Amino acid sequence: MNRVFPVEEFCVDCRLCEVYCATEHSQSKDVVKAFNDERPGPVKRIVVQRQGPTSFALSCRHCDEPRCVWSCVTGALSKDPVTGIVTHDPEKCIGCWTCLVACPYGAIARDPERHQVAKCDLCPDREVPVCVAVCPNRALVL
Repeated sequence: MNRVFPVEEFCVDCRLCEVYCATEHSQSKDVVKAFNDERPGPVKRIVVQRQGPTSFALSCRHCDEPRCVWSCVTGALSKDPVTGIVTHDPEKCIGCWTCLVACPYGAIARDPERHQVAKCDLCPDREVPVCVAVCPNRALVL
């Protein structure tokens, strides 16, 4: 199964993964329009964490035993038995944030404008997730 892993010694905290993740999941898929014109605005599904000189990108690990799926009261989160990808169904999500609390990595984002959550979907329309493709230092690997 594909997963995105950070390589913290290569991360320079440029946050391009955040910008392009939000852009990829926007309506226009245009970096300028997504952040300036779209309402509600785009939501990134990856976040760069920094502690001292160390930084790394954090996104869903598509866990083998996903606590977020187990805690979801509406069934909006599910794990595909074949691919292993944990997916989010916005039609079922009620924004209770239970999955946010259950995720041991803190990898689920709050989307307050839509009153839902957003999480990494490994960019299903792309061969390689956009965060991996745009990382200039190869600090994200698939």
